[in-house]
Amino acid sequence: MSGSTDAVQLLLLVGGVTLIPALLFTVTGFTRILVVLGFIRSGLGTPTAPPNQVLVGIALFLTIFVMAPTFKAVKEDAIDPLRAEKISESQAFDRGQKPLREFMFRQTREKDLALFVKLGDIETPKTRQDVPTHVLIPAFIISELKTAFQIGFLIFLPFLVIDLVVSSTLMSMGMIMLPPILISLPFKILLFVLVDGWNLVTRSLVESFA
Repeated sequence: MSGSTDAVQLLLLVGGVTLIPALLFTVTGFTRILVVLGFIRSGLGTPTAPPNQVLVGIALFLTIFVMAPTFKAVKEDAIDPLRAEKISESQAFDRGQKPLREFMFRQTREKDLALFVKLGDIETPKTRQDVPTHVLIPAFIISELKTAFQIGFLIFLPFLVIDLVVSSTLMSMGMIMLPPILISLPFKILLFVLVDGWNLVTRSLVESFA
């Protein structure tokens, strides 16, 4: 009986560990960063460059950079006292939530938060402490997606202008059979390089979390 109980606990532990990366990605800025990087690749018209692994790697380390103050607060408030056996595991869990909740609240729109409060059929919170974490997280994710799409729209505009100019030029020259993407792609890459696109996008992404 004891052996079966230990096996179940081990199974639950392994399952919990596998969910940690997904949980961290949903309560950090990873979603926004990765979506914006995907928009850059789509706007350039290079579906395989940079490859998915590179984009995920960039998004991961940018997330670590952006979330460093929050992770530091979690470590100082929850992990270090728990290791020193000054607090219990439940206290460490409560303390560890606070910095992440503060980060999510800063990035979450009130409209999205009100939506999930209504969908959850819970009493209207009077303070932030009254908002359950399971309500805050989906509201945060929706807000992150909206912000990412807004940034992506601004990124797409200059590339769209180049596509329109090239397409109109080819049409006026009677070169209907020539795919515009073959001509516009080098110009879009050249524009992105000349304006130091990666620098601008990275700076904008990091500053968007301020």
